[in-house]
Amino acid sequence: MCPISAALDTLAQSSAADERGAVFTRQEVVEFMLDLAGYTPEKALHKKRLLEPSFGDGDFLLPVAARLLKAWRRARSSGDAVAELSGCIRAVELHLPTFQKTKARLVRLLREGEISPSAAARLADSWLIQGDYLLTRFDSAFDLVVGNPPYVRQELIPDQLLAEYKARYTSIYDRADLYVPFIECSLRLLAPKGKLVFICSDRWMKNRYGGPLRRMIANGYQLEIYVDMTGTPAFHTEVTAYPAITVISRGPQGSTRIARQPEITAAVLTKLAKRLRSRRPGGGVTEVTGVTDGDAPWLLDADEQLALVRSIESRFPKIEEAGCKVGIGVATGADKAFIGPFDELDVEEDRKLPLVMTRDIRSGRVEWRGMGVINPFTDDGGLVQLRDYPRLKKYLEARKQEIAGRHVARQAPANWYRTIDRIFPALARRPKLLIPDIKGEAHVVYERGKLYPHHNLYYILSDSWDLEALQAVLRSDIARLFVSAYSTKMRGGYLRFQAQYLRRIRIPRWDDVSPALRRKLASAARKDDVKACNDAVIALYGLDGRETEVLRRSA
Repeated sequence: MCPISAALDTLAQSSAADERGAVFTRQEVVEFMLDLAGYTPEKALHKKRLLEPSFGDGDFLLPVAARLLKAWRRARSSGDAVAELSGCIRAVELHLPTFQKTKARLVRLLREGEISPSAAARLADSWLIQGDYLLTRFDSAFDLVVGNPPYVRQELIPDQLLAEYKARYTSIYDRADLYVPFIECSLRLLAPKGKLVFICSDRWMKNRYGGPLRRMIANGYQLEIYVDMTGTPAFHTEVTAYPAITVISRGPQGSTRIARQPEITAAVLTKLAKRLRSRRPGGGVTEVTGVTDGDAPWLLDADEQLALVRSIESRFPKIEEAGCKVGIGVATGADKAFIGPFDELDVEEDRKLPLVMTRDIRSGRVEWRGMGVINPFTDDGGLVQLRDYPRLKKYLEARKQEIAGRHVARQAPANWYRTIDRIFPALARRPKLLIPDIKGEAHVVYERGKLYPHHNLYYILSDSWDLEALQAVLRSDIARLFVSAYSTKMRGGYLRFQAQYLRRIRIPRWDDVSPALRRKLASAARKDDVKACNDAVIALYGLDGRETEVLRRSA
């Protein structure tokens, strides 16, 4: 048996639900999604083709079959059910026990719908496919693809199978989960004007790994509807994902209708589906344009906030184009070995650096707690020779089991004692702005050039901008506007101030800032006066009264 077949056989026979990424959708949400898709019994559903990529326990499949039968009866067809309905549904499931159990439930539903035993069995056989959706070939395109794709991280997929997926799907990029190629595959299977309606994690809409998929959608599809389901009981079990429902159609770009965190009841969702599909939505539904833009993160905020972001982007360069550098602190891969109290690290003095960590800047100022990091690199970034540093050698070899077991060490055994990221000691000596990854607001701290940043901290350097003046900009509502627009949001409304989002911030070039405004910015930062920061920044960007009001509402 070939490795791919062996991997699929194992997954089909024995994997548990959590290993398969199976998350089951509540009935009210399923009916809502079918309503959004226009898959309703008053339509001629028996003339449509629907695909479900991963049918599991039948959360979508059984309501779809029930609606199809009702529509077929309403059409008063007196024909052969098998002849007229066998092409209407295709549904795929890899896990064999689940496939068999749900197939039996489908046959019972068809029998209850007055389909003869033989016709029910033949319809189930024609509709259902046991296999891997990403490797399945279909005989024609579909009017609708609907469902809840599996949540599986790449590292849980057998290597040979993952390699085959990567050969077929360009969206498998960086650390993309399995639901990403499910979306790509489904989009490619849509007929002209066909629709994809999925509920899945929204991380791909803004994160780096979603870039290729976002580019694909921008180049041939339209995001019609986005419903933020974060914090709602959309599934039968609680999940850690941040789910959203998307309706994506094949066709030219247009506006996107948005709803957020609806109450999960049949009555509320039925009304919301009607508003999202009506000519004049209203009732908490907003409409924005320009959501998709190549592989850029999707901007799903209110239309006026999006317009302000676009206006600023048209007038000012990105922060790194204006002479600043955004970076992230050192990741060691073995913090317990490489990091400890600075004075207790028994190595040569030039082989350790004072380390600033998130807890050192919690107060809004640097309050160093005395930690340090082992530095195995020379000033130019190459590894030192351990024979030249006997204390360092003794220290590292005492911890070799932990250090050499890391992936980076196994990849290059001769360099087993390197940290994941190279350390450049000169960075410690440079004044810098420090920003923790996850915060509810732009928490930006000025560090005078004494400490090396840890990997949970992002830093900003500049040879042109005065860093205290830049601190005022980054503490203002402008910074939050940009990070909020491009960042994935965490539970509790927290934002991720990661490098990829910080680099989206636009600022003027320092040479274009007047001396008076330079002084105001730096003074506001030194006084820790957020209102003064905002007032100076409004003048810096030349915002008019309407733009200022939009900015304040976005905070």
